[in-house]
Amino acid sequence: MRCPFCGFDDSKVVDSRVSKEGDSTRRRRECISCAKRFTTYERIEEVAQMVIKKDGRRENFDRWKLKSGIMKAIEKRPISLEQVDALINDVERELYNGSEHEVHTRIIGEVIMTKLRQLDEVAYVRFASVYRQFRDVNEFMLELQDMIPFAPPGKVGKKR
Repeated sequence: MRCPFCGFDDSKVVDSRVSKEGDSTRRRRECISCAKRFTTYERIEEVAQMVIKKDGRRENFDRWKLKSGIMKAIEKRPISLEQVDALINDVERELYNGSEHEVHTRIIGEVIMTKLRQLDEVAYVRFASVYRQFRDVNEFMLELQDMIPFAPPGKVGKKR
């Protein structure tokens, strides 16, 4: 494993731990050359899942793109990286357990929003506002009213 600090191509494993779900291994490594430590993750390579984009293009599923979108939604929220990784693992598991090898971004977005809504409603609204591309404030308010079923129409967000 190449050191991210000095580029030396050899390191030793200092510690290994299996994730709670049992689907990855976290390894702490130490560079033989500069003695700095870094972390790597080992995961089982799944059968390539293809994502069908809104415009019909197909591309490989990319866990890091998923994480990037979620990280923007949770910015300045009390959500740990472990919770984000668990959410992404749940999404991946759900996608890979399906019988289809191709999945529309619409389905991925809906799965993420369902899980984010359970985790943090503010992060959910942030993600939904980008994902659903609300055209105006009224569409946004309708989404908020769905989240707060006891609020009478027109009363969400108004001062009393």
